[in-house]
Amino acid sequence: MAQIKPTAPVKTASPSAAKPAVKENNSTPMTLVFDKGNYRLLILAIVVVIIGFVLMSGTTDIYSNTKIVVAPVVVLTGFAIGFLAIFKKPSAK
Repeated sequence: MAQIKPTAPVKTASPSAAKPAVKENNSTPMTLVFDKGNYRLLILAIVVVIIGFVLMSGTTDIYSNTKIVVAPVVVLTGFAIGFLAIFKKPSAK
C-alpha cells in the first residue's frame, strides 16, 4: 500500500502555551444535605434506640413483658425515626 503524507505540518500545543485552569467563583452558598431538623431527629432516634436496649438489658426475669415486647418495639421505633430523619427533605429557605 502507498503511504499518504500530510499536506501541511501538524501543529502541537507547546506546554508554555497551555492556559492554567481557572476556577470560577460561584455566588450560590454551599448547602448541606441535612438541615438542623434532620440532625435533631437523628439524635432523637439514637436516644430512643439506646433506651430500647437499656430496657432489654438486665439479668433478672428474662421472660418479662418489658424485655420481650416493649423493648423491641421501642428499638424498632427508634430505627423508624432514624429512617425518617434520613429521608426527610430539608426545608427550603
